[in-house]
Amino acid sequence: MAQVYGYIVCLVAVVTFIICLANIIPSIIDLQDPLHSANMFNPQGASNLASFEIYKMDLMKSSSKDESTEMKNFLPDDATIKAMYEAAKADKIQTSLHIARRSIIVNGLVMLTSIILFISHWLWMRRLVKKEVQVMAY
Repeated sequence: MAQVYGYIVCLVAVVTFIICLANIIPSIIDLQDPLHSANMFNPQGASNLASFEIYKMDLMKSSSKDESTEMKNFLPDDATIKAMYEAAKADKIQTSLHIARRSIIVNGLVMLTSIILFISHWLWMRRLVKKEVQVMAY
């Protein structure tokens, strides 16, 4: 029974390691280009932050769809829109970097734990098998 437990823990550790590795790779890629990263909070990535012109067009479309007559006629000047764009872009970058770093740290710790569990159980299993071989030799 101990051998079954040991091998199951080793198997689970290997599967956990592979899953965490698959989660770390996109996070590392997102660190290189946080503006275009996609995550669970923004699955499309930086669609409206790709450029100032696209951001401005999206803002104009959203203000024209607004039913309020006050909002229809109000559109900030380019300097204000540019400041809004830069603030939204900086926020997107900071959020994406935070999510990517958090993912790398959490998955890295889980991978480290799975490595420790695998090695300790593998060594334990080898000692257990050696003891059984010695007992059978007598």
